[in-house]
Amino acid sequence: MKKSLATLGVLAAAALALSGCSDSAADPDSSPSDADTGSGELTTVRVAALPIAETGALWAAMDEGIFEEHGLEIEVVPAQGGANAIPALLSGDIEFAIGQPFGPIRADLQDLGVTIVGNYANSLAEGTDVNAVVALADSGITRPADLAGKKVSVNTLGAAGDLTIRKAVQDDGGDPSTIEFVEVAFPDVPAQLEAGTMDAAWAPDPFRGIIVGGGGTSVVAPYQATIPGLTVLTNITTQALLDEDPELVASYSAAMTEALAWASDNEEAVRAAIATNLEIPEEAAAGITLPTFTWDLADAGIEDLGALAVEFEYIETEPDYGRLIQQQ
Repeated sequence: MKKSLATLGVLAAAALALSGCSDSAADPDSSPSDADTGSGELTTVRVAALPIAETGALWAAMDEGIFEEHGLEIEVVPAQGGANAIPALLSGDIEFAIGQPFGPIRADLQDLGVTIVGNYANSLAEGTDVNAVVALADSGITRPADLAGKKVSVNTLGAAGDLTIRKAVQDDGGDPSTIEFVEVAFPDVPAQLEAGTMDAAWAPDPFRGIIVGGGGTSVVAPYQATIPGLTVLTNITTQALLDEDPELVASYSAAMTEALAWASDNEEAVRAAIATNLEIPEEAAAGITLPTFTWDLADAGIEDLGALAVEFEYIETEPDYGRLIQQQ
């Protein structure tokens, strides 16, 4: 694991840089109504996204000029998870968020007017998945049941990460109620594991790759073990924006549809964007497992996730999917 420390330092610096800035030089006081796309100006759209490999599709599409072709200038606002971005959506600080669907599920149950308007990326139904629970080689943790009684980190508590981990542990014969989940931002995972402050961690690439590449163990891919192909990230907005500015939502949806299709056909550009924005070596970006980028919610597995959440008593009842999921 010691050979990963140099890379870890680079990633930590990148995470700090991302937390203090956005990917656009747009006027922070601007709003979608400040620009007139008909006059050739761009409409600034603020989008919350995590500093992880999956965001490479967004970064690369921005570099390619896809959003500009639709009259939009994207300002990326770093976030830790979809649930964390919901207050910013409701306050109007951002227009869209790219995050897990579990935050919107909870928000719908509170009738907060949060909607999922499109997919972003699905996990992989087989093979090496885009996220996994990882542990150091000397941890003694090699299978899901071994996580019982252990301290495990996730980026957002009470969401798809720890929910699917619980299910995977239960299916392997372990007691999921004995797991102590701790909220840790993905970029901090390698350092926390090496410091011994937790036993295992749920992480996407490049952080999963740092641990496994340094001799660590991939314990389980919880999405693949429970709901194969489950969406990793979705596009989230508010019902208020849908009602008040349907043209903006339509422009964003068309741009993101094109961006994700383009990203699927241009892996090298996506990996280059990951290397640049996460400040990691190109060879490290080349080894990252990419998800299935898609705007289509048809096979996202959101309803399966809601049913699993009820089973494990994360929520009392499933949300109103007709209200929550509004494919654009």
